Amino acid sequence: MSVWAIGDLQGCYDATRRLLDRIRFDPAADTLWFCGDLVNRGGQSLETLRLVHSLRERSIVVLGNHDLSLLAVGERAPAERRKVNPDLQRVVFADDSAELLGWLRMQKLVHVDRALGWMMVHAGLAPQWTTQDAEQHAAEVERQLRGDGYRSLLRNMYGDRPNWSPGLRGHDRWRATINWLTRARYCTPRGRIAIEEKGPPGTQAAGLYPWYEAPGRVERDLKIVCGHWSTLGLTLTQGVYAIDTGAVWGGKLTALQLDSEDLRVVQVPGRDVAALPPHLRKE
Repeated sequence: MSVWAIGDLQGCYDATRRLLDRIRFDPAADTLWFCGDLVNRGGQSLETLRLVHSLRERSIVVLGNHDLSLLAVGERAPAERRKVNPDLQRVVFADDSAELLGWLRMQKLVHVDRALGWMMVHAGLAPQWTTQDAEQHAAEVERQLRGDGYRSLLRNMYGDRPNWSPGLRGHDRWRATINWLTRARYCTPRGRIAIEEKGPPGTQAAGLYPWYEAPGRVERDLKIVCGHWSTLGLTLTQGVYAIDTGAVWGGKLTALQLDSEDLRVVQVPGRDVAALPPHLRKE
């Protein structure tokens, strides 16, 4: 039995199948941890979502920013849904869209396995959050997503403010939590996220730090595997294992074996960007 964490799929179905073949995934024995952003930009989001849904008994998913955006799109009127890119349109207008999106809405924002010693999140944690804090804050949002108020949450989750504060309530609190768990890369030591900064370390403005290097951050009792930050590349440092390696941009799709002492890394080529028409190579 093996436990594998897999980086951002972003609708790269062919690469996902290649990776599952490469790690010799056995659905009778193995478990997959998907780090979020199952969909968008890869051109095969419907096929990818169907694949992960079919593996739901043997997999764990945390939601990424693109997954949450898909859920929001799915709640719009048909005319508004037709304004999104063709990759997402194929999902929201599919015959099985209600089943797929209903399942996606039930997924987590944070997953913890203390026996294994790992936490999975799509993006990052605020400097002042312990792993227990992150679980608690994620659970608050998950209850909203899974409950009757999910449409209100999806309408109000967009925006870069407010910064996280323990005193926040309601939509402000949930938005700040979502931003940390699904959008964060850089931050200040006091925990202000710099959403606009997306480059590799060394390119950010003065006073900003990768979230896992913020001065004064609390010590954490679990290793953290995450995705979201493709320009960071494969990064294994300070108890953080970042495995979004830009499959959708022509990089690689990465799997990390979590239950092996040597933390085995397996990679396959991502989307063949060179084969795409020029107007589809970047979005």
